[in-house]
Formats: sequence, structure tokens, C-alpha cells
Amino acid sequence: MYTTLLSAEQLQDLMRSKARLMVFDCSFDLTDHAAGEKQYLQAHIPGAVYAHLEHALSDPPLPDAGGNLRPHADAASGGRHPLPSREKFAMWLSRVGFANDMQAVVYDRNGNNYCGRLWWMLKWVGHEAVAVLDGGLQAWQAAGGEVRAGPEPSHFQANFEPRRPLRRLVGTQEVARALGEPSLTLIDARAGARYRGEVEPLDPVAGHIPGALNRPFAANLGPDGRFKPAPQLRAEFEELLQGRDPATVVHHCGSGVSAVPNLIAMEVAGFAPTGLYAGSWSEWCRTPGLPVAKG
Repeated sequence: MYTTLLSAEQLQDLMRSKARLMVFDCSFDLTDHAAGEKQYLQAHIPGAVYAHLEHALSDPPLPDAGGNLRPHADAASGGRHPLPSREKFAMWLSRVGFANDMQAVVYDRNGNNYCGRLWWMLKWVGHEAVAVLDGGLQAWQAAGGEVRAGPEPSHFQANFEPRRPLRRLVGTQEVARALGEPSLTLIDARAGARYRGEVEPLDPVAGHIPGALNRPFAANLGPDGRFKPAPQLRAEFEELLQGRDPATVVHHCGSGVSAVPNLIAMEVAGFAPTGLYAGSWSEWCRTPGLPVAKG
């Protein structure tokens, strides 16, 4: 069972062994929501199921009478990419044929930015056997892996059952109550300019949650697009935390997606699982009365 990362060669071995396996392509582009699926149809790992960030891995908010976006009543988080309820997500997994006894492998072609979302969500519904293809589609092709174009045949309906969550989801009020306390260490995965409030291309307010540390998610990868070695990741996170208790860490970003590579990197480094504030900056900055910092 693979639970964090696996290499292209390990995935090839799994596929040859005829293991109970499902591969998910999570490629996406925030500036062109149709681009990821087009890329999937041009080239993907044989048998891979496409997991669209907006349609499968989020519960898209709806505009209210004033034109403001509001999450569905049963959404598990707010922000630009609200998490669907665990039950709704389990229904999607069942529709694509994923079952509780399968190994899941997730990948993208975007520096692990989007596939981590599905990795975390599967852990959140109690599924331990899910791993990120280290290096994504690029590593698969570099290892001589076959790619296929066009749609894949549909899978038979499964009956995926949610189990006890294996990862911690944190909400806005929980973050607000603990702000400034030693029981909470926030790590913001956005690029430095967004964190400092110098630019904000996606949300109505620029800046960051007061006290949050900044580690852009791409800092976890080496020049080859793979996660850095565990000892190097551990040293970098220890330097960032400066003595703060790793058990207090809660990750966030703009909308809860690119925060997950930081969470995965801490686990690769040997730290215990940490929390995810899925609503992230996009929910925080839209919530009246909450403080904003810059610089």
C-alpha cells in the first residue's frame, strides 16, 4: 500500500501486477478551466480517470441575489473551491468506479499543485491507500510510460463508503479563535508577492492572515519536479517553524488547493499529519471583521 508518494517505476510495477488500482489525472489551469481536461484527452496514463477540480473536487458556490458567491448548504468549507460534503464526494467516487479496497494514484502535469487535493480528500473520507505520482505525468513519460489519447471507457458503478477521517479539516472560526495563540501555527502556501499583499489576482482583498508563515508550495520540489529528499524537507520545515510545535500546524493558501503539497511534504519529512484550512484566504478575506496583514 502506498500512502504518500510513489515513483513512475513503482506505478508501472503496480499496473503489471494487476493490482486493484485506479489512477486519477487531476491536471487543471485556474485561468482556463477547460484546459486540464483537454490536456487529459491529448495524453494521459492508460486507464486514468479525469478528476476536474471544479466539478469533482469542489462544490462550486452559487451567486445569491446580490451577486455574491455562497457555498451550498452542505458544503464542507467556503472559499473559491468549497469542499463537497464527504457524502457527495463518496457518491462521485462510486460513480467513477472507485471502491474501498483499491489503491489510488493521483497525478497532474502542474507540479503536484492539483492532484494533492484529491490525495487529501481521499484521506479525509477515510481512505489510506492513496499516493501522489512523484513528478507527475512528466516523470511517467521520462520513465518510458505509455500515454493514451481520447476518453477512457466508463467503469462499473462502485459503492464507496466513507470512513473515519484520516486528516483534519479546520474551519474559519476555529482559526479565528486560536489566532495568536501557541496552539496554532499557520503556513500559507501562496507565492511571496501574494502573501505580502503586493498583488492579488484572484481574491477581493490582498494580504495574509496575521501571524501566518509563508512557504510557497513549489519550494517542496527539486529541479526535476519531484519532491525533495525527506531530510532536506525536514530541515527546511524546522527552519521555517523556528521551534514551533509541528503538531500545531494548519496549512492554507488561496482556496485550499495548493496548500496540500506543503502538507504532503511535511509527512514525507516524517512529521505527523497536520491540519488543512480549506476555505483559506478566499474565505478569510470575505468574512467580515477578520484581520488582514501585509508585508
